[in-house]
Amino acid sequence: MHIVLVEPEIPYNTGNIARTCAATGSVLHLVRPLGFSTEDRYLKRAGLDYWHLVDIRYHDSFSEMLALYPQDQFYYATTKGGHSHTTFNYASDSLLVFGKETKGLPAELLAANAERCLRIPMRQEARSLNLANAVAVVLYEALRQQGFIGLT
Repeated sequence: MHIVLVEPEIPYNTGNIARTCAATGSVLHLVRPLGFSTEDRYLKRAGLDYWHLVDIRYHDSFSEMLALYPQDQFYYATTKGGHSHTTFNYASDSLLVFGKETKGLPAELLAANAERCLRIPMRQEARSLNLANAVAVVLYEALRQQGFIGLT
């Protein structure tokens, strides 16, 4: 599985997501600009001693990343998604895309991919989940569908 963070802003979230990727064998894609330095002590601290287990790939733009994976299945997480995250059938090489903490994914990207926009069900009064929690919820559903291959 692939986790894509488009312009993440908070080092703790990215560090926690990196730890989740390490625990699941998922590839982490970071799309610039980042709201922090990759040398940030908070980023490293949140990932603890898992950094050697994470395959991190950096991209200068989302369009650059799309060009690298033209045949793959992208799914876009948003509170405005038309389908629950559990309704999709994820492939083992699916790319799960998440936006920055303060704004989410760009509206034009969501509009162009409305059929692949997913949401995590929650109370209407709640704005959203924390980014690291949202990644874990969607990723583990995708991994469950794959039978947790390679995980014990």
